[in-house]
Amino acid sequence: MREQITAEEYESWSEEQCAGIEVVDAMVVVRSSASKRHKRLARILANALDVAAGPEWNADTDFDVRLQDVPLTNRRPDVVVYRADTIDLTPTRPEHVLLVAEVVSPGSETTDRIVKVDQYAKAGIGFYWRIEQAATGVPLVYTYVLDPATLTYRDGDVFTGVLKAAAPFQVEIDLGQI
Repeated sequence: MREQITAEEYESWSEEQCAGIEVVDAMVVVRSSASKRHKRLARILANALDVAAGPEWNADTDFDVRLQDVPLTNRRPDVVVYRADTIDLTPTRPEHVLLVAEVVSPGSETTDRIVKVDQYAKAGIGFYWRIEQAATGVPLVYTYVLDPATLTYRDGDVFTGVLKAAAPFQVEIDLGQI
C-alpha cells in the first residue's frame, strides 16, 4: 500500500517535483505529458482570458489549486482564472479562483469529464470549462456554471471555432486556428 502525503510534505517539494503530478485524496497521481496541441490550446485560451479579465483577474497555466488540505487534494488545471490580488498567496485556494478549464486529451477523458467536474464544484469554483479536441481540428468548449445551493454545475453554452463568452468575460478567441 502506498503512503499518503500531507500538505506539509507537498509544500516542501520543489516546483520541479510538483510539475508533473496532482495529489488526490493524499495520493500522488502522475499526470501524463500533454501534447504540443494540448499545451498550445491551453496557452492561447489563458492568454485571451488574461486580456479579457482585466486588472482584477489573472489567467495562467500549470499551477496548483488546493481543493482541500485533509486529505490533501491538489489539482493542476490547464487554465486557471484567479483574483490578481492573490498572486503571491500559496497555495491558491478555491475562493481565489473564478474559472478552471481542462483540455481533454486521450487518457484524461473520464477524469476531465466526471471526476474533476465534481471536485471543482464541491470546492465552490464558479465556472468550469471543458475543451474537447474534436476530430475536425476545431475545439469544442463546454461551459458549466456552479449552482451554489447544490455545489453542482449546470450546463452552460457550448462553443466551437470562435469562442464568444458572456459575462464575467467578454472574450473572442478563434480556436479554429490552432
